Amino acid sequence: MLRTIEIVLSSLRMAVQELWKNKLRTFLSLFGITIGIFCIIGVMATLNSLEHNIQSEIKSFGTNTIYIDKWDYSQGGGGEYPWWKYIKRPSPKYEQLQQIMQRTPTAKYAAFKIHRQANVEYRDNILKDVILYGFSDDFNKIQTVDIRYGRYISAAEFQQGSSAFVIGNEVAEQLFISPERAVGKMITLQGKKGTIVGVIKKQGNQMLGGWQFDKSVIMSYRFARTVMDERRSDPLILVQGQDNMKSVVLKDDLKGAMRAINRLSPTQEDNFSLNDVNDWSKAFEQAFSGVNIGGAIIGGISLIVGLFGVANIMFVSVKERTSQIGLKKAIGAKSRIILTEFLLEAAFLCLIGGMFGLILVFGLTKVLSGSFSFPVFISTSNLLWAVGICFFVGILAGIIPASMAARMDPVAAIRSK
Repeated sequence: MLRTIEIVLSSLRMAVQELWKNKLRTFLSLFGITIGIFCIIGVMATLNSLEHNIQSEIKSFGTNTIYIDKWDYSQGGGGEYPWWKYIKRPSPKYEQLQQIMQRTPTAKYAAFKIHRQANVEYRDNILKDVILYGFSDDFNKIQTVDIRYGRYISAAEFQQGSSAFVIGNEVAEQLFISPERAVGKMITLQGKKGTIVGVIKKQGNQMLGGWQFDKSVIMSYRFARTVMDERRSDPLILVQGQDNMKSVVLKDDLKGAMRAINRLSPTQEDNFSLNDVNDWSKAFEQAFSGVNIGGAIIGGISLIVGLFGVANIMFVSVKERTSQIGLKKAIGAKSRIILTEFLLEAAFLCLIGGMFGLILVFGLTKVLSGSFSFPVFISTSNLLWAVGICFFVGILAGIIPASMAARMDPVAAIRSK
C-alpha cells in the first residue's frame, strides 16, 4: 500500500515538474484536452440541465397520470396529424368522473378541467387574456398547486360552486402590485364577481407551456360553468393511478372503462385518447440521449488532438529521462513500476488539462444560467465523466511511451546520457 502511494505521488510530482519545466510546450499539448473536456462536459451540462428542467415540467402535469381527451398528444401537430378524425370525437364530460372511479379500481383520483382566456377586472384595472381554469375538487390531489399567500379553494366551496378564486403570481402583481395584498380582494370575470382566497407561488417561464399558473385564475368547476361555455373550453379528465401502480396497468383499465362508459361495441374504434405523462418523459429521454451522443462525438474529436499532444509530451519525457530510467532499473526497479509511473504521469497531465476545461465549463454555466430561463449546472455525474475521460485518455496517450521506458535495457539507458 505504501509502495503504491509512493508511486502515485512520484508520478504526480513528475507531471507537475514536466508542466513547470516546459510551460508553453505543455500548455499547447494540453490545450486539446482542455477544449475536448470543455466541449463534452459543456454540452452534457447544458443538455442535462435542459432535460432536468423539461422533466420537472412534465412532472408538473401529474405523477402517474393519464389525460383523457379526444385529442391524441403523442402524434404532435405536424402535417400528418389526423385532426379531422379527432375533432369528431365527443369531449370528456364531468358526469363521467364518478363512472370512471367506479369502473377503474387502479385509479386513485380523477379530476375534470375546463379553461378559456378572458379579461379580469379589479376596479379600473383590466388584465387581458388571463387563463381561467375550472377544476373539480380532486385536481390539487393530482397536480400540486403551491399556495404562497392565503389558501386553496375548500371542498365545501367546490361542492357549492362558490365564487372563490385562486390567482397566479403574475396576475396578482399586475392587479395589486404586491401579491400578498390580493387575498380578500374582489375581482370580476365575465361580469361575475368573486373573492380571491389565495395566490399561487411564482413558477416562472415554462418551456413546454405547462399549466402557466402564473397567468391564471383557478375556480371551482361549478362556478366556471357560469363564465364559460364548457363545450368550447377544451374539457379533459385527469386520472391518477394508485400508489406503486404502473401507468400501463392504469391505462389498460381506463381503456375498458371508457369503452363501457361510451357504450362502444367490440368492433368500434376508440372515440377517446389516453395520454400518459410517462410517455412524454420517456420520449424526451430518448431524444436527449441521441443529442448527448452527438455532443460527445464532437468533443471526442478535440480529445483525439489532445491525446496526441500528451503522447508527444510523454515521448519527449521518456527521451529526456532515459538515463534516470536506466539508473532506476539498475538498482532494482521492475519494469511494471516504470510502466505504472509513466502511465500515471500521463493521466495526471490529462487531469490537469481537464481541470482547466472544467473551469471553462463552470464559467459557461454562469453565462448560460443568466441567458436561459432555467439554471445550468455541472452535475456530479458530469464531474465523474470528466475525471474518467481524462484518466482514460491519459492511459491511451501514455501506453506506448511508458512501454518503451519499461522495456529499456538499464546499461544502454545509463550510457545514453
